Amino acid sequence: MTNEASSLKPYKDAKDGKKQQVADMFNNISKTYDFLNHFLSLGIDIIWRKKAINALKSIAPQYMLDVATGTGDFALESIKILHPKKIIGVDISQGMLDVAQQKIMQKGLSDQFEVQLGDSEHLQFEDNTFDAVTVAFGVRNFENLEQGLADICRVLKPGGKAVILEFSNPKKFPIKQLYNFYFKRITPTIGKIFSKDSSAYSYLPESVARFPDGEKFAQITKTVGFSNTVIRPQTFGVCTIYIATK
Repeated sequence: MTNEASSLKPYKDAKDGKKQQVADMFNNISKTYDFLNHFLSLGIDIIWRKKAINALKSIAPQYMLDVATGTGDFALESIKILHPKKIIGVDISQGMLDVAQQKIMQKGLSDQFEVQLGDSEHLQFEDNTFDAVTVAFGVRNFENLEQGLADICRVLKPGGKAVILEFSNPKKFPIKQLYNFYFKRITPTIGKIFSKDSSAYSYLPESVARFPDGEKFAQITKTVGFSNTVIRPQTFGVCTIYIATK
């Protein structure tokens, strides 16, 4: 099974595959990524992250994996809320991991939080390794969504949970219209000014528009091996928290 999001690439004129282009894109915007994330979401992304992580409190995970960890914010928030013994962050962008590593050193968390270069669709870990896996705004960048979700399921322990935070497409008037205008007109303009990479922030609304959100996403998680997925839309459906249990 494939979806439209798999074929969408950040740089339409480049010949590289989606995976390489996504790595290049995040390398290009890594220095301004955190600022733009909070700025463009009006700071609401911080609330979404906390809610997503709180969904794991019931299982008190000790050994965690943060896929598409980027600059490490989601994992750092997990440490604050959940206090796991160890969290490993994996990403395909070395530029983003360099920013994450600086934060780890500044906060003195080297024993608790470790980052590794890795492919989200071919994770470098044994089966049934982690109590919980988190992904914030990363799954829509997978070259093969099903493969990535199947691999997340593989490395989770039985009964473990994957919490996935991702943008979605609001359905109701006038939120849908306002959201589309903001995402398609305002976001690329601001992104270009601050990051100097106009393609990255034009790709963002396109990748969200093509992403199989809501029930479609839950169906894919079921297909790849998760037993149950809870869907929690946030802020008028702008974003969704998915809680998938193995």
